Amino acid sequence: MIETNRPASVPAEDEPDLLRDQFKQLLRYRRLLGAGVGIGLLGGVYLGISTSDTYVATADIVLRAPTDDPFNPSLAPDKAINIGSERQVALSSSIANEAAKKLGVTSKDFAGLRSGLQVTNPPQTMVLRFTYTASSAKEAATRANAMTEAYLLKRQESLDVTRDKMVKGYQDQRDPVAKNLDELVKQINTMPAGTGRDAAYASKTDLQSKVNTLNGNIAKLQALDMSPGRVTSPATPPSDTDGPGLLMSLALGAAVGLALGLLAAWVRLVFDPAPRSEGDVARALRAPVLGYLPRSKTGGGPLLAAGEEDPRLAEEFRSVAFRLAYDSRFADRRRLLVVAPRGSSETAAAAAVNLAASFAETGKDVLLIEADLRTPVLASQLPTGVGRPRWSQAPGGAAAAHGDTEWPDGRQLVVDAGESGAFDLIPGEPVRNVARALTSPRATRLISEADSPNSTVVVLAPPVLSYADALALVDRVDGVLVVCDPRAVHRTDLSRIRELISGAGGTVLGAVLHAPLPGEKRGRGGRGGKAKGASAAPAQASRPSAPQAQPLTREPNQGQQGQGQQARRQAEPEQHIPGDGTDTVALRTVRMGRR
Repeated sequence: MIETNRPASVPAEDEPDLLRDQFKQLLRYRRLLGAGVGIGLLGGVYLGISTSDTYVATADIVLRAPTDDPFNPSLAPDKAINIGSERQVALSSSIANEAAKKLGVTSKDFAGLRSGLQVTNPPQTMVLRFTYTASSAKEAATRANAMTEAYLLKRQESLDVTRDKMVKGYQDQRDPVAKNLDELVKQINTMPAGTGRDAAYASKTDLQSKVNTLNGNIAKLQALDMSPGRVTSPATPPSDTDGPGLLMSLALGAAVGLALGLLAAWVRLVFDPAPRSEGDVARALRAPVLGYLPRSKTGGGPLLAAGEEDPRLAEEFRSVAFRLAYDSRFADRRRLLVVAPRGSSETAAAAAVNLAASFAETGKDVLLIEADLRTPVLASQLPTGVGRPRWSQAPGGAAAAHGDTEWPDGRQLVVDAGESGAFDLIPGEPVRNVARALTSPRATRLISEADSPNSTVVVLAPPVLSYADALALVDRVDGVLVVCDPRAVHRTDLSRIRELISGAGGTVLGAVLHAPLPGEKRGRGGRGGKAKGASAAPAQASRPSAPQAQPLTREPNQGQQGQGQQARRQAEPEQHIPGDGTDTVALRTVRMGRR
């Protein structure tokens, strides 16, 4: 039986689309392309200047083979003449020596005389083309003609020597035979008639035949036409200089330079460790790319994109939230962890805030938890107000009764997202032991608020490859959204993030890509991001403080105790020594076995 409900196969990518994508990737390396074009233009200028005072004269010679009948088509000239060997002879030093004698060139300038000559053979012809390059038109023509005459003279001498040797060889063979013939004739004249004289006559006939054959060969050689060839077009002084000219040289140089730039860009693209496209990011994370944030005022501007002059950013965040809402893995638990790979988490914070606003716009009760307890900034950068006593209150005020003021301490703010509505914010604050705060029962109760109907929890964590804070939350949040700049992260980093998250029991739901932030150097933002993050904490002192909410309790006496504890915490700042070992601690060991 044939199965009819088989899903359709994924259509193959169109070849023109692949070519366009590869061409766009090559255009990313504009510096290499510009350097290639610049080098080509410099080469074009050099070519145009160097060939502006050179002249080229050309002379053609048709070679002939020795023949006794020039009108006999049975003997092909290309069978009797090796045109490649003749070309090498024309370039030899013997021809140059003969031409130097005629031109009066000294031995000091002999090398220069040979260097200006070039001999070529047009295809399917018996023509040798002598091309001579010199600094003046008259000199180029004179030397080209001298070279052709020297070649013809040497070729004539070579043919004559060959013929003379062959004639001498035939004569050396004929003379003994002719001497024997003369002696035999004398003997026959003195011999009586009979069988002996008849035998002598027979020998005489044989010797006479050999002599006649040798004489015929000698006569044939002496009758040969030994012309080496003829000049079909003598060299004349050229009227124009050699070379394509300055404009044409610049055009050729630009074309060649562009080709070199494209080649260098292709080599750079092959060895580039950064993701070359959205497909590379998706393959490394094994999750789709949910959106690509356009350039906006996020860097150094407000975190909320709603109400900005350019609505593209807000619409992109709404699109990402829509795709997450229809993801079954997220819809089951409605818990989202937003992280950056390494370096600065400024864009990840903006993504977490705007996704919370987008979920709130759909009518959901959204809680944004700032789990970045090392450099918390959301409370000072968002329009916040006093929150409602809803999220994860300690039962019976146990935390306040025991005087425990570690994060989370019940402080809750409401963020006004404008037309999108409002959502709750649990701001982060510096603590002595980050691992203990993130794995505390109160933090677990905060995240479990997503189990309530129509509720969504968004957690912002530090960069996953810089700190282990995100891994401590993965098993409780499950769904992870990676926010990164594809040009500032390596494919191996993305693969490592996927392995760490899956090993901790979580799932990468997707990735959100963005362009480099203003003032951020291209490349891996490890050091730059850490320095920027480290300087964020001291900068908070100069910002206007947001309205601070009192710890939320339901019993009056517990509220008074919480207010007194907060006042003591503000009056007595915590004594903390940087580098005392409490900044970063190992949260737990992640098993990398079965996943």
